[in-house]
Amino acid sequence: MFRAAVIMFQREFAMRLVARPGDPLYCRLSVNTQLLARVSHILKVGRNNFRPPPKVDSSVVRIEPMKPFEHLNFKEWDGLVRLCFNRKNKTLGAIFKHKTLLSMLEKNYKTLQALQLPAENGSSVDDDDDKHMSLAVSALGDALGDMNMDMDDDDGDDDEDEMDMDDGGHAKKPSEFKQKVLAVLREGHFEEKRASKLSQDDFIRLLSLFNKAGIHFS
Repeated sequence: MFRAAVIMFQREFAMRLVARPGDPLYCRLSVNTQLLARVSHILKVGRNNFRPPPKVDSSVVRIEPMKPFEHLNFKEWDGLVRLCFNRKNKTLGAIFKHKTLLSMLEKNYKTLQALQLPAENGSSVDDDDDKHMSLAVSALGDALGDMNMDMDDDDGDDDEDEMDMDDGGHAKKPSEFKQKVLAVLREGHFEEKRASKLSQDDFIRLLSLFNKAGIHFS
């Protein structure tokens, strides 16, 4: 592992590396990089310093690796961060009311609960159960990666809560699982917050609250 690296990148990429919560360029790259390293901008290098000049400017950044967070599941971290940044300017409350997302999370939740039940009842979990649990968790990660087509990153309103309707056209009571998810957001005061404004510590706390409720993202 290197102690520090000084590297020149295209300017937009470099500025994404160093972007902070609330910056227009703050994104998954910013969050993931800064989780594992201290990144600082050193200087801008104009395109006219090269012959022939490229189409874009460059920037030099310094990257200093940090000790990874202990007990942090990086697959889960990436699953949650990817999900939130699919629509980074939406409130988390709006994101987690999305029917497709809730359906996938609930399916994974029930699968993991069923696989953990034998251990809670005093019987051992065999290798097949471990394999099935890993497959269930992996399948959710793949599904979350495919949600880009359904959850565009836009700046629209947050009034898109998809109401469940019964056959008579009346609003149905929110499902128990949906209430569980929203309760987690309310507990951490995340319901009205946006991914574009959350720090690494915020995401770690949010992931911890979901895991405490038995909800996983990888």
